[in-house]
Amino acid sequence: MSKLPDEAFRDTIGTIDNEGNRKFIFPKKPSGKFYDYRKWVSYLLLIILVANPFIKINGNQFMLFNILERRFNIFGFPFWPQDFYIFVISMIVGVVFIILFTVIFGRIFCGWICPQTIFLEMVFRRIEYWIEGDRGAQIRLDKQEWNSEKIRKKGMKWTLFLIISFFIANVFLAYLISSDKLLLMIEEGPSSHISTIISLLIFTGIFYFVFVWFREQVCIIACPYGRLQGVLLDNKSINVAYDFVRGEKELGRAKFNKQEDREASGKGDCIDCKQCVNVCPTGIDIRNGTQLECINCTACIDECDAIMDNVGLPKGLIRYASEEEIEKNTKFQFTPRMKGYSAVLFILVGILIGLLFLRTDVEATILRLPGQLFQHKGENISNIYTFKIINKTNKDVNDIHFKLVGIKGTLNVVGKQDLIVPKQGMVGGTLFVEINKNLLDSDKTKLKIEVYDGDKKIETSTTSFLSPRSFD
Repeated sequence: MSKLPDEAFRDTIGTIDNEGNRKFIFPKKPSGKFYDYRKWVSYLLLIILVANPFIKINGNQFMLFNILERRFNIFGFPFWPQDFYIFVISMIVGVVFIILFTVIFGRIFCGWICPQTIFLEMVFRRIEYWIEGDRGAQIRLDKQEWNSEKIRKKGMKWTLFLIISFFIANVFLAYLISSDKLLLMIEEGPSSHISTIISLLIFTGIFYFVFVWFREQVCIIACPYGRLQGVLLDNKSINVAYDFVRGEKELGRAKFNKQEDREASGKGDCIDCKQCVNVCPTGIDIRNGTQLECINCTACIDECDAIMDNVGLPKGLIRYASEEEIEKNTKFQFTPRMKGYSAVLFILVGILIGLLFLRTDVEATILRLPGQLFQHKGENISNIYTFKIINKTNKDVNDIHFKLVGIKGTLNVVGKQDLIVPKQGMVGGTLFVEINKNLLDSDKTKLKIEVYDGDKKIETSTTSFLSPRSFD
């Protein structure tokens, strides 16, 4: 995206060597203003992530994504398969929001909010720094033979990683099967829940593999969002960017010499210390411009600012900026493309809010029984229907009954007339509707049936009533 400072073209990635083998990255431990901000944001998000499945609102788990039983709770509101259209709209809203956010701010989501980055950088790498030391110590440890020191440090690290991976797998499982079932499984013991234990061990293995070995490859290879940003970013998007105008100048980069006047020499402010490369968790050189591996974590900003401060040069050689701002010294502008995405997002949010307000806690579906036409019962015509009532709340609905409206007739439920629908449950059945043939003026009459909970009308269902074409 940005201009390359020299003629060298980057045709490799930092995690692969010249033979195509995996090359592990040992990033320097970051420090600075932005890193401190990221720590507080990450700790807050970690607390939210772990607490979400154990928080309940009106008896509903705050976040639940039980795919097998098709039960979903979002912010404490239960959603059933019948609410799938709302789920689809909410997913579209999320995608459009991410697109708009990326168009404006680049891949900042990856560096600040993504759970993969937060766990890797703020949990696993911090443990690694604590046990093995900073970049230099880690490289030396990796190269040395398997002696007692290496076995002790690697063993301690991998054991802690396994324990944390098991903990993350439990939290992840709480989102999928509910925290109540997870706690019940812990209380009853693993022997009573073999299938769940197997799932738990599989998830533990996946997380362990990701955070021990795969690591930043998730962002570079597996994550589709990294590919998506390539078609969303332009020269007006704000990214973590290297100021090549100031960093290169006429003579390009050069090592720092405190005896010379760097401004008068025509040399760029970049002293080619490569600390921005050493601190990068994905192993890129930010001076080569915007790259797919960059997750906008700001580690290079903090490191460069510290170097600039040490050598007496202005900070901000690497900063949040658009390419246009760096090259033309222009301020950020809200472009027509950004306005277009904003308009689409506004419309979709409006639709979503409307659907949420129209959503009912008790939903009734009444359909004619397939394959059945009608029956003559003296002067009356009878049709048979099936009904299904879903209670999405955490309270039993104790007095469900039906009323025929708009036309005179009788409605009879097979079995009990007043139905009880358990909390978060479903009840189905059959009913007959009889109407005098003299009241029917066509072979297909629109029928309205109101569903009541006691005296409270909860829904009106519309169906059709079949009758002969002629009564002559």
